[in-house]
Amino acid sequence: MFVLFADSVLKKQAEQRMSIHDNMMDGSQKALMASYLESLALVERLHRLLLDVIKDEFERLGVLEINSVQALLLFNVGENEVTAGELKSRGYYQGSNVSYNLKKLVDLGYMHHQRSEIDRRSVRVRLTEKGRSIRTMLNMLFARHAEGFEQRGIIDARGMEDINHALKRMERYWTDQIRYIY
Repeated sequence: MFVLFADSVLKKQAEQRMSIHDNMMDGSQKALMASYLESLALVERLHRLLLDVIKDEFERLGVLEINSVQALLLFNVGENEVTAGELKSRGYYQGSNVSYNLKKLVDLGYMHHQRSEIDRRSVRVRLTEKGRSIRTMLNMLFARHAEGFEQRGIIDARGMEDINHALKRMERYWTDQIRYIY
């Protein structure tokens, strides 16, 4: 019931945003614009929902000293050893306050940091055992989600591949738009 209500709200919001451009577009352009705006809102909403799902799981498990953004950072780093700059360039972290979150995770014992021997300004980070345990918790959560999607007939592997393919094309397009600005 909530999903149907949320979907109708999303469509209404997309239609309102689109109305500015109505006079300049034909039917197919209007349909594409409405779908595009709905996709943008949905991606944003899904990200927030994912953070809430992680938060709820951590509350259930009694993990209270880190937030869901920090947990996703740990999950994405995995077994890699990276610099703060690489966190963003590899897509492991999308936020603006990466140094704050890294410091917090190091201080709490989830990540280990070490200055580079060559460039003392550069710090490499990797997960500690405590950080790997958080990564394992998230991996188990995501595995349950994938199993639930399939068992309930929500989406199968092929459908997920199609979604990922479309999102990667959008990501490439946006990346190209940024590159052409400079």
